[in-house]
Amino acid sequence: MWNDLRAHYETVKDRRFETMVDADRAADFSANLGDLQFDYAKTNIDSEGRKALFALLDQAGVGAKRDAMFAGQKINETEGRAVLHTALRNLDGDPVIVDGVDVMPDVLATLERMDDFAAAVRSGAFQGQGGKITDVVNIGIGGSDLGPAMGVLALAPYHDGPRCHFVSNVDPADIAGVLRGCDPETTLVIVASKTFTTIETMTNARTAKAWMGQSVADPAAQFAALSTSEQGTADFGIAPDRVFGFEDWVGGRYSMWGPIGLSMMIAIGPDAFRAFLRGAQDMDRHFQAAAWHENLPALLALVGIWHNQICGHATRAVLPYDNNLSRLPAYLQQLEMESNGKGVSMDGEDLAVNSGPVVWGEPGTNGQHAFYQLIHQGTRVIPCEFLVAARGHDDDLHHQHQLLVANCLAQSEALMKGRDLDEARGKVADKFDGAELERQAKHRVFPGNRPSVTIAYPKLDPHMLGQIIALYEHRVFVEGVVLGLNSYDQWGVELGKELATALQPIIEGADASGKDGSTSGLVDFLRSHGV
Repeated sequence: MWNDLRAHYETVKDRRFETMVDADRAADFSANLGDLQFDYAKTNIDSEGRKALFALLDQAGVGAKRDAMFAGQKINETEGRAVLHTALRNLDGDPVIVDGVDVMPDVLATLERMDDFAAAVRSGAFQGQGGKITDVVNIGIGGSDLGPAMGVLALAPYHDGPRCHFVSNVDPADIAGVLRGCDPETTLVIVASKTFTTIETMTNARTAKAWMGQSVADPAAQFAALSTSEQGTADFGIAPDRVFGFEDWVGGRYSMWGPIGLSMMIAIGPDAFRAFLRGAQDMDRHFQAAAWHENLPALLALVGIWHNQICGHATRAVLPYDNNLSRLPAYLQQLEMESNGKGVSMDGEDLAVNSGPVVWGEPGTNGQHAFYQLIHQGTRVIPCEFLVAARGHDDDLHHQHQLLVANCLAQSEALMKGRDLDEARGKVADKFDGAELERQAKHRVFPGNRPSVTIAYPKLDPHMLGQIIALYEHRVFVEGVVLGLNSYDQWGVELGKELATALQPIIEGADASGKDGSTSGLVDFLRSHGV
């Protein structure tokens, strides 16, 4: 099928797809789940290409592997684990069997414990040693930070609990900057580390404990842990009733639905957090039941495959015209690049096609004044994914939100239509003539024919955020299955960690012999300046 798709692309790659986008195509090349709409009409995919892409799904066995994932089979073959972040939002408790045991009673019991603790923090039933909790500091890294940090910001209009802060970087500037604005007597620190051994997280956790110990008698009493290490959390002094664990079938970058989302739950409340879970569950059911031509995760994945593996566009810009989603591109960088940034297939062979794209972006309209120049007139095509809500959260500023929406739709239209040389001449004909007119006009030409998709929704609320994040999770799954790789391990992050552990004693003064000349030279330079 890859060859068929590439052959089809060769026949259509120079076509101006603007000429295809009429009302019929707009309806045919869009799909909905309730009030969430996915529009992919502004791409060069046509009915024939889409049919071949659907065949690719069937050839890869996406449907069967999807069902295996939801059923608790160990589809993470390199680590021998199930992949069941979906169980964390299975609010109805339908049985999910792993190794002969239904995992749902424990999942729902942990969710109830989270509810109770979050409610106690929010109400003041659980207090710091100086009174009601005013600030929550979540210390984690990777999936233990990016998910809840993105979610807390995305749902800022729904915050009615303590202020939430996030520390991830081992750079002392990160934790120092956060703690400087908090009162140790009314701050709750949440340490998010499954093993309770993550170097960056535990270094920051010890720093926070020492900071708190300068003001309170029992600093550990104002700590909670998101971890499966009973011994590690006990040694740190955290009582078992403030430890919330999760199983190894929940990967870090897929973990915000469970205990890793505790900071979100404290910020927005248990009911709103459950609405967030329900939104994701609705997307799960849609992904399981919808035919391919209506299946949002499958369609989003196929557009990505078309652009990356078939057209050769190596990057993907995520452009939310929703300032509360300003951390979504960073979240998706990990979700997509850690999941599908692989070079080896499930059978241990080199991949026959390129793996996942580089994912990046910023919220609109900020990006328009930063990197859209490259997107519109650069030499490389960068497929764009726009997200936009019909309404914001500030009704008295609705006119300003309308301007935001107009900018979003205008950008996707401009990418598609472009501006030819004749039109560019007309823009400056009153200022220039002759050779100078030609020169000036060429600078104002927009190639156009640059693809984009748009995800539109009424308003960003907890339920809708859950749908959007689950949509992207399942997109990653579909792309991974089609590419034939394991989306749920991350061996690529290990080597740097190992070398950092070996380098730390050298940085602190041990002999640097044995290191390459560049590394040794850098060590010498940094030592000479006080590292």
